Amino acid sequence: MAKKEIADLTGVGEKTAEKLKEAGYIDMMAIAAASPAELAEAAALGEATAAKIIEGAREELEIGFETAAKVLEKRQSVIRITTGCKSLDTLLGGGIETGSTTEFHGAFGSGKSQVAHQLSVTVQLPVESGGAGGACLYIDTEGTFRPERILQMAKALNMDGDEVLKNIHVGRVYNSDHQCVMIEKAGEIIREKNIKLVIVDSVTACFRSDFSGRGELAARQQKLNRHLHTLQRLADVFGVAVYITNQVMARPDLMFGDPTTAIGGHIMGHFAAVRAYLRKSKGELRVARIVDSPSLPEGEAVFRVCTEGVRDTEED
Repeated sequence: MAKKEIADLTGVGEKTAEKLKEAGYIDMMAIAAASPAELAEAAALGEATAAKIIEGAREELEIGFETAAKVLEKRQSVIRITTGCKSLDTLLGGGIETGSTTEFHGAFGSGKSQVAHQLSVTVQLPVESGGAGGACLYIDTEGTFRPERILQMAKALNMDGDEVLKNIHVGRVYNSDHQCVMIEKAGEIIREKNIKLVIVDSVTACFRSDFSGRGELAARQQKLNRHLHTLQRLADVFGVAVYITNQVMARPDLMFGDPTTAIGGHIMGHFAAVRAYLRKSKGELRVARIVDSPSLPEGEAVFRVCTEGVRDTEED
């Protein structure tokens, strides 16, 4: 029996299918993972109709309960992308996971964007060399992406710099609306360009700028929450690794210890599968600490940010 196309689902048709694809719902899984409200808004449908379309997609994909053994079997196909540093990879359980989300937060100069640049290079390595054999989608919200830095990192790994640059698809965004639209429509380019890694550097900068003051906090958090769920859907549907950076702020009420805390509150805290805090140490040295993970123990790793990229300390 041939698999159904989106247009074959009850309540869809060619025109609605085209609207859905334009909004980023390019396959059955994307529709099955959506909510009725999201789908209704994307294709100008009633929520009842959208719910039926989603139900049809889920039935087609036979989505339901599965055994833990089946989940473990799926986990065997997870690829871990190297950060270029053995100690940092070890801290992360082997690297940045595909099909999952990883957040690094820290103050400016702590190495978040350097790790992002390094990952956009190493993801292009073959799987046996610590990569994923694919390209990178890089959302730059702060104007910090530097192709010159990519060339330095590629050279250090004996990779063709020009080819590496061609496999990094950069989107410079200027506000939270622009950022949300870019991610909502990312599905098509992920398939076309063999994207294996999605980077958002940083995920909260535009939201922090667009929504100021306590009066807008609820609206900001709701919009940020929807955006994060869209990112998670990319990881789930397309099996890509999602790496996001986050800003921090000082907590004046904290009398002892490190007063910095990540932006985004509980919504950010509950989002990423792996959360790590970066801080600057002496010279080139940086320290990464696991804050939250479903499977990794708390721990720290020291690494260097040097001309060649993200590397182990000279003593290693």
